[in-house]
Amino acid sequence: MWICMVYNETDTSVDFRLCRDFGLILSILSLIYLLVCFPLGLCYNVLLVVVNLSNKVSMTMPDVYFVNMAIAGLVLNLVAPVELLSSTFTRWHVWDYNNEVYITLLILFNISSLVIMYSTTLLSLDYYIERALPRTYMSSVYNTKHVCGFIWGGAVLTSFSSLLFYVCNHISTKMVECSKMQNKEAADSIMMFIGYVVPALAVLYAFVLILRIRKESTPLDQDSARLDPSIHRLLLASVCVQFVLWTPYYMTLLVHTVVVAPGYISSARYLPTYYFLRCVSKLLAFSSSFAMPLMYRQMNKNFSNKLQRLLRRLHCRDQSCPRERSTVQQVVT
Repeated sequence: MWICMVYNETDTSVDFRLCRDFGLILSILSLIYLLVCFPLGLCYNVLLVVVNLSNKVSMTMPDVYFVNMAIAGLVLNLVAPVELLSSTFTRWHVWDYNNEVYITLLILFNISSLVIMYSTTLLSLDYYIERALPRTYMSSVYNTKHVCGFIWGGAVLTSFSSLLFYVCNHISTKMVECSKMQNKEAADSIMMFIGYVVPALAVLYAFVLILRIRKESTPLDQDSARLDPSIHRLLLASVCVQFVLWTPYYMTLLVHTVVVAPGYISSARYLPTYYFLRCVSKLLAFSSSFAMPLMYRQMNKNFSNKLQRLLRRLHCRDQSCPRERSTVQQVVT
């Protein structure tokens, strides 16, 4: 399986058994994800999107960002089974995909990761604006919806810059233009900087500003227009979870760019460990697609009320509810 094939004739049986053990562990982890995490993530992401979009009037600024992350999570839910059922992740693979499918999956994965990271980042910055200037509408739901549209557009444009490197890395060297761009490490460097370094610095800056405001006592602290205090806990939890789940993946990109690609790790003995850690880090990244909606469901106080309203609305679709009957009677009398 994957890199283990190089050990059949050239290396010791100890290294080969270690590689096979890594493959077995990775196969089990992939199976657990597909049986438990994938259906949970799919259901809760759909539920988060449907419940909030059916209650647009009551949506707040954080709700818009979490809906945006849920849509990106659904994209990850589409990518995950295709990758996890391939020979890269499991011994009991269902298929092997070609370079075109690999590039498509990689671009969708990169777009989703950028949308998730920048939604988390802008949620932190908008939360600071809402705390500092509650009566302005800079962080309103209307503005946030447009910001989320720009996030998707920017993620697509950024991914296409990496797409050129990945495509040229998989096609013939006869094309002069592509022969100069056959550098997958350049694409990884772009994703590392734009997808991780920039959001991390922005979140750190936002948290410094938020902590400064929380220490200062101002007359606006009693303002009724402020966000629910539970949103602060949800913000902290979401930022921590996102960076915990995505940091290992971006660190493997850094290692591939700085260590593996230049040939500093020349011994094949270390390659199985590197590829195993890279696959595990990608599994952790996929896990963000179910961790975020679960956390939103548990920590958002208004979600249960929105869900109950939606269920009542569905129940009353084909029959008039008692509340509606009483309203009609009052209008007639």
